[in-house]
Amino acid sequence: MSLSGFVSKNREMEPVEVFEATLEDKSVVRQLLELYQYDFSEFVDADLDRHGTYGYQFLDNYWTEPDRHPFLFRVDGRWAGFALVRAGAPHDMAEFFVMRKYRRHGVGLVAARELFARFPGEWQVRQMATNTPATNFWRRAIPDPFEEDRSDHGTVQRFSVPDR
Repeated sequence: MSLSGFVSKNREMEPVEVFEATLEDKSVVRQLLELYQYDFSEFVDADLDRHGTYGYQFLDNYWTEPDRHPFLFRVDGRWAGFALVRAGAPHDMAEFFVMRKYRRHGVGLVAARELFARFPGEWQVRQMATNTPATNFWRRAIPDPFEEDRSDHGTVQRFSVPDR
């Protein structure tokens, strides 16, 4: 658990908590994934399934595979977002979401940088070509120096995080 970052809203400073989600937190991650996919639907051609959800086929894997790590973010004890990280060579930010209420207040920057620090080594972060807000965010969040490749399919930043 970390309280290393802060969010500014109405000039008050509130800690950002980033922690690995337990199996008991899985329903929270699932619900935040639905909100994430709803937000993301403006960039992809996704529809709800017959149950009225988007679903996420790899969710269970984050509690059964050792290289997958689910994280949750809280601000002042309230859910603020999540990340799904795949540890490997390179580490990959598979999914990353900050609820709209907490965007542009530093929550995403604090969470991203804390996750990078937890997994030293080589990293990659990918965005769809049409998701320019995400690309702009990651350019601020990723430590310098980084390499960036762009194509019609999207943008990928590659960088290295040293051990603490």
